[in-house]
Amino acid sequence: MSELKRQIELFLEELQRRNVSAHTVAAYGADLRQFLDYFTVPDSEPPPPSSLSSLDLREWLGHLYRQKLSPVSMRRKLATLRSFFRFLTRQGLAEVNIARLIRMPKAPKTIPRVMTAEQTNALIDGVAMDVTPRRFQTFEDLEPYCHRVASSVGLMCAEIFRYSDPAVLTYARDLGVALQLTNILRDVGVDYRRGRMYLPLADLARAGCTEDDIRREVEDAGRGISNPNVRVALEHLSRRARQYFGRAIAALPRTDARKFVAAEIMHGIYFELLKKIEVAGFDVFTQLVRVPRPAQARLALRIWWTLRRGHIPQH
Repeated sequence: MSELKRQIELFLEELQRRNVSAHTVAAYGADLRQFLDYFTVPDSEPPPPSSLSSLDLREWLGHLYRQKLSPVSMRRKLATLRSFFRFLTRQGLAEVNIARLIRMPKAPKTIPRVMTAEQTNALIDGVAMDVTPRRFQTFEDLEPYCHRVASSVGLMCAEIFRYSDPAVLTYARDLGVALQLTNILRDVGVDYRRGRMYLPLADLARAGCTEDDIRREVEDAGRGISNPNVRVALEHLSRRARQYFGRAIAALPRTDARKFVAAEIMHGIYFELLKKIEVAGFDVFTQLVRVPRPAQARLALRIWWTLRRGHIPQH
């Protein structure tokens, strides 16, 4: 094995020991193997790291430029070389980081994506639906409301974060519904006191209860749920929220996951809230069920670290 190849392997092993994400290690490895192949002449070994100069690096980058490599990819490959030669200087195999002597290619400036008229109107329509209290006959009536007040925000964020995989749009739409259903479940008592009721009337009827049963639970708050049919209706909404949480995480593409760390933190906190409501026996009338802030902070840190390592969080 040549000295250059050996040092590349040692560099990649160090990245793994530092818990750098598998995706990053793979990208660095691909760049450096390409670099190694360029300087490997048939039937001979590549030059040792100590004999390489900034001119050699410019030669390789010029070769990539002639291959029509994009400026963004050129910047990434130069960044890889800078990290590698920084490693070599620490090992005493290079006096200076010669990759730092090369200017980073300019990345093309792009115009940020903006909200579409459809997304803007959906959000406005959702807010307008809350101005006047109303009732939803079926879940099919409620779901568009969830899209407008919650999913629309996620879809707008997807544009801002410049997603690459269209599956992100399914993730944003389903996560928005899951979050809103959890909100609705948590706030059944609070909303009813304000003249609002988001539980689909058809779901109540299927569980064998009416809006009057919800009213009585609100009036008798503090003694747990007295009508088992009310609990059945709330359990049904909880299962539906879980279904949408599951659909969202299944749709989240690994290639875009790190861009949605804030959304996944919301996912984790709201899923924990849903579990707390279930543990409380669905008593959302006595007091507002919450996830304590220290628990929220722990969840946020765990999810951030999981995504940073290139994995999808398991909630």
